[in-house]
Amino acid sequence: MHFQSWAEFWAMGGYGLFVWLSFGSSYVMLAVLAWYSHYQHKQFKRQLSAKLDREKRIKQYQEQAQ
Repeated sequence: MHFQSWAEFWAMGGYGLFVWLSFGSSYVMLAVLAWYSHYQHKQFKRQLSAKLDREKRIKQYQEQAQ
């Protein structure tokens, strides 16, 4: 598709509002997905670390009790 001016490009033949809203909402959703994935990964690592620490303490306690 060839546009004669930047104004025509932004207008997209009268469908500019829908085109740019769809692009914008897609980018926002991708950014939120990336942030949420990063947040979940950090939360998983914290939970795993806590579980391993808990298991280590239980094992040490069992060894002391014997």
